[in-house]
Amino acid sequence: MTIHVEGLVAIVLFYVLILFVGIWAAWKNKNSGVGESGDRSESIMVGGRDIGLFVGGFTMTATWVGGGYINGTAEYVYLPDYGLAWAQAPFGYALSLVLGGLFFAKPMRSRGYVTMLDPFQQLYGKRMGGLLFIPALMGEIFWSAAILSALGATLSVIVDININMSVVISALIAIFYTLVGGLYSVAYTDVVQLFCIFLGLWISVPFALSNPAVSDIGVSAKEAIHQSPWLGKIRPEDNWLWADNFFLLMLGGIPWQVYFQRVLSASSATYAQVLSFLAAFGCLVMAVPSVLIGAIGASTDWNQTTYGSVAPKDKDESDMILPIVLQHLCPPYISFFGLGAVSAAVMSSADSSILSASSMFARNIYQQAFRQMASDSEIVWVMRITIFVFGALATAMALLTGSVYGLWYLSSDLVYVIIFPQLLSVLFVKDTNTYGSVAAYIFGLLLRIGGGEPYLKLPPFIYYPGWVTVEKVHHISGDVEYFVQQRFPFKSVSMVASFLANVVFSYLTKYLFESGMLSHKYDFLDAVVSKHSKEIMDKATLVSNHDNIILSEMAPVRQALGATLAGTFTNTEALSDNGESSPESYHSEN
Repeated sequence: MTIHVEGLVAIVLFYVLILFVGIWAAWKNKNSGVGESGDRSESIMVGGRDIGLFVGGFTMTATWVGGGYINGTAEYVYLPDYGLAWAQAPFGYALSLVLGGLFFAKPMRSRGYVTMLDPFQQLYGKRMGGLLFIPALMGEIFWSAAILSALGATLSVIVDININMSVVISALIAIFYTLVGGLYSVAYTDVVQLFCIFLGLWISVPFALSNPAVSDIGVSAKEAIHQSPWLGKIRPEDNWLWADNFFLLMLGGIPWQVYFQRVLSASSATYAQVLSFLAAFGCLVMAVPSVLIGAIGASTDWNQTTYGSVAPKDKDESDMILPIVLQHLCPPYISFFGLGAVSAAVMSSADSSILSASSMFARNIYQQAFRQMASDSEIVWVMRITIFVFGALATAMALLTGSVYGLWYLSSDLVYVIIFPQLLSVLFVKDTNTYGSVAAYIFGLLLRIGGGEPYLKLPPFIYYPGWVTVEKVHHISGDVEYFVQQRFPFKSVSMVASFLANVVFSYLTKYLFESGMLSHKYDFLDAVVSKHSKEIMDKATLVSNHDNIILSEMAPVRQALGATLAGTFTNTEALSDNGESSPESYHSEN
């Protein structure tokens, strides 16, 4: 296969367009959200909190509709043993956005947080916030690395160019406009990228459907023609496994900084909710062409194509079914439109993840934990440095690590098992404390890691009920691999156990210290007796805009929560959109 000059020209034009839009957005909004009392660092993180419905709806949809989303949906529809029944991402992520809008967007936005980790550090302290930063960072970096790796492989299928070069150039462009414009550049480029995804894939579908090698997908949905029907089915013994994966997507899709960065950038709490619902609809719409392309791949007689007589599933190339369909079932000039769609999808996710990771580090680790008195310009420079560092790290992993998707699967599981139950506790359960948070972290981590991870060849040390040994044959090499499959819903059980551990240990330690059964001197985390110390709580949350309260004025054992703070941790008030009870000064420096 020779280098396609037309394809290279199309890629260069697309990248120039994205770069231009990113720089234009940075210039257009260079002073947005930065007034007399505004911070440039906060403007980079949450865009001055003035993102409207149009741009906000596009950028929140693009957060989930990435390279993994469109490639993975097509792959599962194509795979003979899975099919549409196992393509859970569209419905799972759409429901996660609906639930996020219904229950999480209002309390987070109305209280003026800047990152997802703010409520954790506010209640559990900066040390616990640092621990929770680890799985959050892993999720963002590994996700970026996985989709950059997929982009390189896709470009190598359609245009015969060096994989490493394509990955590095794509990453550099995304890093550059993110450095220049922060959330504004990311949001505005998302509008262009999402449009390119939609247009590129929908242009390709009719040409692929009309290819002589493709059978009627309506017939192949229920009847085996070239392989088993692409609608797929769920076997009775896999019901719990299917449910576990679905809850992982639906609930585990909520506690991500990339999502809350959009929520917190909305102009109001109500707007944040509406953006979530718009994005849920957008996720479903954007999945349709991927589903059709997967169905086309399952309905194709590959012997009649330039691909060859051996189907992609028999070459262990099922994960590349989308670019393979574009390359071998569409005219060259059409496949280049599809290539632009895949490139757009990857960049729309990579830039968001890199910005999210740098935002959490600059604010919650550097500023809150080490340099509380850091100036705004110092935070901006820390963000710029970490954007480059995290981007370079994701790029290096994409180029050097063969099991990057395994790392992504494990990290996304840890986000679901560790961060989601803690987010539930910190927003909706009163009186949880740092001891409960630590216990929840340990329980969730051990129960999840104990189940193993086949993608990383990590053997389990906890064998849950119903486990089986599965044989996997590598078609190219002929090697046979055996791994343990946990059919028990251990991920969801681990999440529930983590949540219960937080509640139980929090109330237990609270009772022990307040009843006098444990001496106050053993409250080494300052989580019960010294709950209101400035080590744990931001002073702006305790007394808005005042610093005239001393610890001796507080009751020594009983929590003295004001209406402002209590509203954060009670279910009914947390869902109200009352600006007066929102600590908007939480992110301000006094």
